[in-house]
Amino acid sequence: MPGCSLQPVRAKLVFRTMKRFFVQSFGCRASQADGAGIDAALGAGGMTRVATEAEAELVVLNTCTVTAAADSDARQAIRRLQRENPNAKILVTGCYAQRAPEELARMDGVAWVVGNSHKAELADIVLGTGSEEYHGSVFASDIASARDFKATPVVTSYADRTRPTLKVQDGCGNKCSFCIIPSVRGRSRSAAPDSVIEQVRELAAHYAEVVLSGINLGRWGRDLPGNLRFIDLLRHILDETPTQRIRLSSIEPMDWSAELLSLMASEPRIAKHVHIPLQSGSDSVLKRMYRKYRIHHYASRIELANRLMPNAAIGADVMTGFPGESDFEFQETVRFIEEQPFTYLHVFTYSERPGTAAADYADSVPVAVRRERTAVLRALSDRKNLAFRQRMIGRRLSCVTLHENKALSTNYLPVELSTPREPNRIVDLEIGSLSTSCLREKSLLPVLSN
Repeated sequence: MPGCSLQPVRAKLVFRTMKRFFVQSFGCRASQADGAGIDAALGAGGMTRVATEAEAELVVLNTCTVTAAADSDARQAIRRLQRENPNAKILVTGCYAQRAPEELARMDGVAWVVGNSHKAELADIVLGTGSEEYHGSVFASDIASARDFKATPVVTSYADRTRPTLKVQDGCGNKCSFCIIPSVRGRSRSAAPDSVIEQVRELAAHYAEVVLSGINLGRWGRDLPGNLRFIDLLRHILDETPTQRIRLSSIEPMDWSAELLSLMASEPRIAKHVHIPLQSGSDSVLKRMYRKYRIHHYASRIELANRLMPNAAIGADVMTGFPGESDFEFQETVRFIEEQPFTYLHVFTYSERPGTAAADYADSVPVAVRRERTAVLRALSDRKNLAFRQRMIGRRLSCVTLHENKALSTNYLPVELSTPREPNRIVDLEIGSLSTSCLREKSLLPVLSN
């Protein structure tokens, strides 16, 4: 049942005047997959997707709330939409909508707020096609009570990408002290194996590469009967679908088992790309974060990944300015990162999230110091990534073509093509040189001298 009701609206009456829609998603890969599902459900209900917000009569904003900046981005988008397309109905969904539905409902132009608890019913709410009548404009309830993975339509048409993301897991039970996500996504819930296989088969008929994602992807299967693990799902996908390439999104350190890394190393259809969240290179900070590993555990996973796959992409999420992070603890993080074979980092500045344990911690790090530390780590990431790209010159890399002049390598490097190619194909490319941000394919044309 809807959690609350503001500004009553009859969805069926509104739909009579709404035909054109646009969906914009913010945040992680799982959120992008949710947005694709929303898009598919609205299209299946008879609405027409349009290319820009300006053309739409309904705009769906699928929000993130992982940081204060993510919340601010969503509010700015709502204000801009209200200013530039005042006749459009705005529907806000996603993690911010789950965390603070009434706050969003009070904003001008917002017709509906649909939390994650009701996201799977979003199309029914808008179209009035569900088994129950939906009244009101706010739909959010306690997501902690959710037990099942809510299926979304099989998405076979992604309007703006050649590497679709398939969400196979939702929720998280880790309860890290800095993270609001468990309270807006609920406990870990897994998609049924048969459903995943069906969707991968459908996607494989249209796309060369499929990205598997989840809020805590490595926990897939733990809530299902049969003592299943994520590696079981991966093997089923490889055995039972014709997919050309599977790429794995972020997996927590404790779930990067030797078995999983060995399968990735030996299977050419799995992209050589390991993303393993770090958060801090200091054991004392990890302890305050309630992270379930220590630096020697993490380093052992990285060492094995690098030994099995010397040319693999190895990336990490790192946070700066966590409460109480001293200069010494930050330097521990810098030294640890310098010593590891990372090829890129996603660096985040700590942001207080009401409702998390860390929000009540003392010893807040000044914002200016947080930002300085973020700049240091981003510069270190740039240096490591440049060295990795330089090391790839002269090698042949398996790549997926993204559009006529761009491709993405198995080890997560953008490649500039020497001649246009058809998008959405797996090709082997010889790397000839390095531009500012890309590798360049070796030219197939003869070099003319004067």
